[in-house]
Amino acid sequence: MPQLTNTPYDELEVGQTASYSKTVEERDILLFAALSGDHNPVHLDAEYAAGTMFKERIAHGMFSGALISAAVACTLPGPGTIYIGQTMSFTRPVKFGDTLTVRLEILEKLPKFRVKIATRVFNQNDDLVVDGVAEILAPRSKQTVTTPELPPVTIG
Repeated sequence: MPQLTNTPYDELEVGQTASYSKTVEERDILLFAALSGDHNPVHLDAEYAAGTMFKERIAHGMFSGALISAAVACTLPGPGTIYIGQTMSFTRPVKFGDTLTVRLEILEKLPKFRVKIATRVFNQNDDLVVDGVAEILAPRSKQTVTTPELPPVTIG
């Protein structure tokens, strides 16, 4: 089982960065649709999507948001982080097969363990697909946690 270590508030520095990457697969979008209840046909129906401005199926915008959440929770600051808020602008569509990289940068340390983090998502061509800022509550102490293995999930 993987181990994750966080960066507590006192060790965070403005300008500090981290990244997290994932390739968008069919399975991800089907699971996200099932989990979220968002069954918009632009994500699930190739024939419908062909008639849209995108000309093909695209990933849910909030799928990128979920990757931002994973990056914050697993890389910077890491385990024990609590989300306070998030702004996001979707600048380009995310397509099936895209490899997304969330790039985090500490922007500001605020009182009471709060931190503002730039949350930008890029595709494999280094095109910005999501631009945003998160406000989080950073962990107070350093921790290393063992993450449990998730059970296999099937679709259908």
